[in-house]
Amino acid sequence: MSDNNLKGAEKMEVLQNLLTDEFIERIKMGEAEPSLLNAARQFLKDNGIHSSLHQDDKIQDLVSVLPFKDAEEVVAKTN
Repeated sequence: MSDNNLKGAEKMEVLQNLLTDEFIERIKMGEAEPSLLNAARQFLKDNGIHSSLHQDDKIQDLVSVLPFKDAEEVVAKTN
């Protein structure tokens, strides 16, 4: 089947797979500049991929020292 025959949902799935593969390849090769890492982070968030943190998790240590809050958390608190 050629790309011209793909339906909208199929095109989106192909595009999502290509984008995912590109993120993985560039990150593994060490070619991920900060903007690419941010785009990958946002891509995961937009697709409902979240990491659960445990209190003893090293990532939690990093989160606790970051100088900013999640935008959704700030919006929720102001409403």
